[in-house]
Amino acid sequence: MELTGKRILLIISGGIAAYKSLDLIRRLRERGASVRPIMTAAAQEFVTPLAVGALSASHVYTDLFSREDEQDVGHIRLARECDLVLIAPASADLLAKMAHGLANDLASAVLLATDRPVLVAPAMNPKMWSAAATKRNAEILRGDGVGFIGPMSGEMAESGEAGLGRMAEPLDIAAEVVHLLGGSERPLAGRTAIVTSGPTHEPIDPVRYIANRSSGRQGHAIAAALAKLGAEVTLISGPVTIADPAGVQTIHVERADEMHDAVVSRLPADIAIMVAAVADWRVVTSADQKIKKQPGEAPPPLMLAENPDILKTVGHHAQRPKIVVGFAAETQDIERNGQAKLVRKGADLIVANDVSPETGVMGGTRNRVKIIAHDSISDWPDLSKDEVAERLAALVAEKLEGEHR
Repeated sequence: MELTGKRILLIISGGIAAYKSLDLIRRLRERGASVRPIMTAAAQEFVTPLAVGALSASHVYTDLFSREDEQDVGHIRLARECDLVLIAPASADLLAKMAHGLANDLASAVLLATDRPVLVAPAMNPKMWSAAATKRNAEILRGDGVGFIGPMSGEMAESGEAGLGRMAEPLDIAAEVVHLLGGSERPLAGRTAIVTSGPTHEPIDPVRYIANRSSGRQGHAIAAALAKLGAEVTLISGPVTIADPAGVQTIHVERADEMHDAVVSRLPADIAIMVAAVADWRVVTSADQKIKKQPGEAPPPLMLAENPDILKTVGHHAQRPKIVVGFAAETQDIERNGQAKLVRKGADLIVANDVSPETGVMGGTRNRVKIIAHDSISDWPDLSKDEVAERLAALVAEKLEGEHR
């Protein structure tokens, strides 16, 4: 089984999503893992230690000051005797403790003491997830190397509100654990990758900007797919409303010049996949104050300048990655425009697609692409963006392996 011999320390924190931890324990054990649970006091208000212990076939740890469990410094032992620390659900409170090094209960003490990989599955009200404090804490934790899976969008069980805050599904969390612990084939282990995603926003004034309709779903999915194959991935994302993928370092930018500088700063790398829909032009001088309409007067002209061509920069760079992939979002002559872009930008592959409004690709969840190489064109069927990402990541891994031979 995929996780045979692997030891998971599962921390269950408070929230209605704690009921999902019971199914998660089953899924991890089905894959051969042993699960040792820690429950916070808040978690015990939602599910019982008896249920968690029965499903995990393990003692459930709850108290930092337990005479029995702490006689041999049990929290240090728990922190080290595992292959992965998994927090599901991870509450806003526990994320805050982790980010600021607090250790006033068993779960937070173990997290401060561990030297093992940590994966968190946040679950909370959407307003709590989007709160400035939670955003800061999540950014600190990502910078410290903590992996995130979710949260997902949907309706909240406890409030009826909808938004970003649902805990990832147990099957998805179990799959992420498998990938993190190397229980499946990881042909990109040891490789580094840069992925760009989303739009860029080029300011006109403090409230207006030039942009496009990119959602970032395809780029984020590609970053996640590369990470699942073992690559060390840096995702450089423009402004999007979707969550950062788990197991990926994400750098958030707004403008094209910021994205360009972030990409170049991450070179050298083995793989570069430039998915972002970067604005071609920017306003030469953006206004410091909102531009006001004047009755009877024409709007002021916008003087535009060309933005840096990130794909071309990477494709012709002195530290050019081994594999450079670009995207061509077209509304006509897809193959011809894609082939021209391949040569002009110095890429190895161009992923070309039709983004006409009737296709629903921009902002949607599905994509139909052509893979354009120097000697071939492959027409892929209509797929979900996750499926496109998985196929593209596998193709990149295959090309790198062929180069190695």
